Amino acid sequence: MSTDNITITGTTAAALICAPGSGHGKSMVTAAMARLHRNAGRTVRIFKHGPDYLDPMVLEVASGAPVYQVHGWMTGYDEIRWRLAQAASEVDLVLVEGSMGLFDGDPSSADLAVNCGIPALPVMDARAMAQTFGALALGLASYRPDVTVHEVIANRIGSAYHGQLLAESMPEGIRLLGAIPRSEAFAIPDRHLGLVQASELPDLDASLDAAAEVLKEAGLDRLPAQVTLTGTRPPTPPQLLTGRRIAIARDTAFAFIYRANLELLEAMGAELCFFSPLTDTQVPDADALWLPGGYPELHAATLAANTPMLQSIRDHHSAGKPILAECGGMMLCVDSLLDGDANEHAMAGLMPGQARMAGKLKGLGMQAVDGSGTSAGEELRGHAYHHSELITPLEPVSQTRKVRGPAGEPIYRQGSLSASYFHGYFPSAPQLVADLFNGDASYA
Repeated sequence: MSTDNITITGTTAAALICAPGSGHGKSMVTAAMARLHRNAGRTVRIFKHGPDYLDPMVLEVASGAPVYQVHGWMTGYDEIRWRLAQAASEVDLVLVEGSMGLFDGDPSSADLAVNCGIPALPVMDARAMAQTFGALALGLASYRPDVTVHEVIANRIGSAYHGQLLAESMPEGIRLLGAIPRSEAFAIPDRHLGLVQASELPDLDASLDAAAEVLKEAGLDRLPAQVTLTGTRPPTPPQLLTGRRIAIARDTAFAFIYRANLELLEAMGAELCFFSPLTDTQVPDADALWLPGGYPELHAATLAANTPMLQSIRDHHSAGKPILAECGGMMLCVDSLLDGDANEHAMAGLMPGQARMAGKLKGLGMQAVDGSGTSAGEELRGHAYHHSELITPLEPVSQTRKVRGPAGEPIYRQGSLSASYFHGYFPSAPQLVADLFNGDASYA
């Protein structure tokens, strides 16, 4: 029987963990809450609002389950409702970690809560604050009448008395779910693109367990309210990549990969094989190559020293086989990379130019590639976020389109290579993606 367009309904405890803005600690509170309930024997699924790659890595370790990015524009609400309903039908707790402030962005975390029927649970940094905490909670709860806020979490309190003052400040209809004391268990190092990758944190499990105990002592071991979530399973994608073998770079230098992208490629019939440009000496035998984003600038010396791998990438390119290079993957494809210490390292040289760390943000925002000329009017949606810049004489063949603001990232084509700082969300344009890996079209 076909599994397409089947309505799925699930009832479970669920909440959107949000905040008044960035820096209030919602990521680690979400992770700790997931670990707390997991350690209590409950099953947990987490979703991350927005295009972020790094938080989901930590959240997967915390929950022990896959984490998918969800965003009203990038993934679309139909997909979000399906994913949430599917999870709700299977587990005891569904959490969605918001992005930025609750109402920031268009669409915002609040928009997701409303469109999917999930209550918002704000986490608020209570340092240097007492009764004003209640006013802030009231503002979040009343700013939009369609957003449900019944409870809030105080983070980084200084004492039990501090927590008591916060609880007493709560306005009518809103209660303090718990007050979390300041704790080193919630500290995770970060770098220029966000949190350090989970695979680079050997003590992450111990930190999560410790953070979960802090939440338990703060009275945060109660499940959120039950909600019923409904969605429709999307159609099975066409078998556009049957018989194609795609080699994908995946290691600590190249790890910015949407799980949904991999699942789409497999659903379209592709065979996926993974390799490490850091430690392997050659690209696996494959029909196409995907070099995703990551942190090549932190591993530039190792990449440059792995000359057999660089030659293998050149050989794949010389054979005319398709290559898709996104952001950090594109940095591997140029002549050289200038790292943050101004040291120059030779890269694969598939396209002329140098990637240079800029010391500040050089590109940001939700963007799209118009594939109307090659792929049945599809639009490949995604984002860009980078602290490097590309200096190249190569003229771009086109540019991405920003959702807001001027034209987005340049898109380059050199032989069978398609390269850009743009990160694509493949399920938004299956035909265009298949064209790329089949060698039938570039982004242009």
